[in-house]
Amino acid sequence: MRSSPVLKYNLDKEKDPVVIVTSTTGTGELPDTAIKFIKEINDKSLPSDHLSHIRYGLLGLGDSEYTFFCNGGKIIDKRFLELGAQRFCEVGLADDAVGLELVVEPWIAGLWVALNQEFASRKEDKNTSFCANKFSNLCIGLQAECLKTEDSGVKNNLSSKENINSELPTENSQPSLSFSGSSLSKATLNIPALPPEYLEVQFEESCVQNASLPCISENTIFRVPITKAIQLTRDDAVKKTLLIELDISETTFNYQPGDDFNIICPNDALEVDELLDILGLLGKKDHFVSLRVKEGTKKRGATVPQYVPDNSTVKFIFTWCLEIRAVPKKAFLRSLVNYTTDISEKRRLQELCSKQGSSDYNSFIRNPTVTLLDLLRVFPACKPPLSLLIEHLPKLQARPYSVASSTLFHPGKMHFIFNILEFPSHLGELRRGVCTGWLADLVAPVLQVNQKSKEFFCPQINIMSRPSNVFHLPDNPSVPFIMVGPGTGIAPFIGFLQHRQKLSEKHPDYKFGETWLFFGCRHKARDYLFQDELRFFLENGVLTYLIVCFSRDVPAVAETAPPKYVQDNLRLYCKEISRILLQEKGYFYVCGDAKNMAKDVNETLMEVFTTDKGVDKLDALKILATLREERRYLQDIWA
Repeated sequence: MRSSPVLKYNLDKEKDPVVIVTSTTGTGELPDTAIKFIKEINDKSLPSDHLSHIRYGLLGLGDSEYTFFCNGGKIIDKRFLELGAQRFCEVGLADDAVGLELVVEPWIAGLWVALNQEFASRKEDKNTSFCANKFSNLCIGLQAECLKTEDSGVKNNLSSKENINSELPTENSQPSLSFSGSSLSKATLNIPALPPEYLEVQFEESCVQNASLPCISENTIFRVPITKAIQLTRDDAVKKTLLIELDISETTFNYQPGDDFNIICPNDALEVDELLDILGLLGKKDHFVSLRVKEGTKKRGATVPQYVPDNSTVKFIFTWCLEIRAVPKKAFLRSLVNYTTDISEKRRLQELCSKQGSSDYNSFIRNPTVTLLDLLRVFPACKPPLSLLIEHLPKLQARPYSVASSTLFHPGKMHFIFNILEFPSHLGELRRGVCTGWLADLVAPVLQVNQKSKEFFCPQINIMSRPSNVFHLPDNPSVPFIMVGPGTGIAPFIGFLQHRQKLSEKHPDYKFGETWLFFGCRHKARDYLFQDELRFFLENGVLTYLIVCFSRDVPAVAETAPPKYVQDNLRLYCKEISRILLQEKGYFYVCGDAKNMAKDVNETLMEVFTTDKGVDKLDALKILATLREERRYLQDIWA
């Protein structure tokens, strides 16, 4: 739920309809701004009619690639109903995996209708805070004016000066990013309202002091050297995995096994230069930029983004501040229309941001993750100003990584591992991940030297701590736990085991609970990460059971197919898993891919309980819910 530093709301006294918009974070929690709110409504002493005077509408924002899709919105909706509140419109659950606007746009359109009916049904009341004919000014935490369809069907009827029939592709042309199919090319379009521009840019050739990285974040930034970089996989592995060691001994940075941390990374230098060249800014790349809010702008609450520091150069902004790889939203496309001189290009951009062009938007922009640079290559007549790009491109986010070490095992050091991501662009050419590609280039000289040598290039990177999470070892060392981490998902568990190893050496009298690790990779010979280390932990008794599977290895002789994935092995050990979690109150940790693995593991856990305990699916769901509530089913997952 979005909170306002200016406006305070008291649900106990609220008489007007309540509109709630909330996201979901972590493992299904509400965002930090809603903590106080949810704590208040979760008070067990509240009567069942506590909110019976409330009528509400709710929009949840989430991503179905994560297990707890829109759980924040579901939590509030469930609790409101329990306290007697009633909905005046249907709950909307928007999915970023397919496009938030597919739900957000119709939900907002329906909201106005529902609010109109809601106010019309009420008698005039001097205590009502605003009347029906002014309800459209309601602020629900979204820039609704940028999402709703223009009034009176501001439809793109191109029968006037901008008739482009002569520019349309032939009937045999295949639809693509630059061309539409014949039906869409002839359609009357409903396009979004033009987002109000709100920034002004001034260029200055000199400045007293340059911007620096600490200016782009409110958190403390630590600059630390890379002291080791090792390739963990063979060259013929499907993915190349690297381990990097950071020296944090000269900083106040600290961590514990299971923590994540952020790496501040730049955009690709070649992409930045090409973008500046296309925009006509290459000659001004070292000019300083002064930003201010445009006088008279219609954008509500317009401010200069804090992540663009004062005294930034053009190149600094594109390198460190803006997510130039972000998939352009429809509102951005709508704004680009006004800076496109070619009529056919203008029409195509209108199609892609229109209601009628939703399928094309998903097929040619969202699904292939088209970037601003891709768009400007395809639409060369489009020349947006710097101010518009700063308005629409999101902040370049620091990239999170799981710690793969323990300070007890590696004092003053911190390890992490990653795959060098490669994925196809919309043209099919391979593109590397922003951070992993940069890191791979950065440590290339280190990978080429003798690891015993102390005289080698020592690059430095900038890191930040992340808010503490609950993905940690049990406080009581006698509590058993299960770890599930295929591929690089093994990272935090290496830290767990290193920590337990040192604890057992320091406290031989401690009673340690049994530990299970379910690990998986493609090929035993190519990408079995930390094989020697795991064998060491197994031999020392720090790791009780190591269950490994290889998804692409073919058995040497004809035999029953071995388990391919971690969830296959989980099924084989359902009795042991059930015993540890339900009888011995153990912990269950999952780290890795959210899109497939984490979902499959969640489903497999349900199967474990239905098989071993003979319960139905509903009861299995309740068991999982209890494990989550008790913080004994923990996830560190990513899309």
